[in-house]
Amino acid sequence: MDAEENLVGLVSPGEVYEDHSVELTRFATSLVGPSDAADVVHDAVASLLASGRLVAAENPRALLYRAVLAKANSLHRSTFRRRRRERRFVESLVAVDPERRLDVVAALVRLSPQQRACVWLAYWEDLDAASISERLGIAEGTVKSHLARARERLRKVIGE
Repeated sequence: MDAEENLVGLVSPGEVYEDHSVELTRFATSLVGPSDAADVVHDAVASLLASGRLVAAENPRALLYRAVLAKANSLHRSTFRRRRRERRFVESLVAVDPERRLDVVAALVRLSPQQRACVWLAYWEDLDAASISERLGIAEGTVKSHLARARERLRKVIGE
């Protein structure tokens, strides 16, 4: 018997994934949202394939669902820990300089990493969109989009 075959149904792991990928992605979307769903499914399947558990599973579909749930829970824990670190960082900044507005610093920390990078390079490094584009290796239009979205979020917090 080929190592790639499922011991019960004689189906390869790739076929099991193809048979269930759409429903797994829907399931993951309900757990983590559309932006992270595909990554959660990929990570879950990759972990199962690397461990060899998918090949020997009596019920591969159930195993895939449990793996997706576990990866979703892991993502939630990671997100919670990251937000807690960011909150502590904001609190430490305000403790050092009470003139800083906690709401503005918190809004900066909540920007996506790409938006924060563009804001940093635009306002602290005084780079234009073309220079930021070159430095980050992304399109100039993408830089402008990140900056526009970041400014809009910050405007809401500042109240302008």
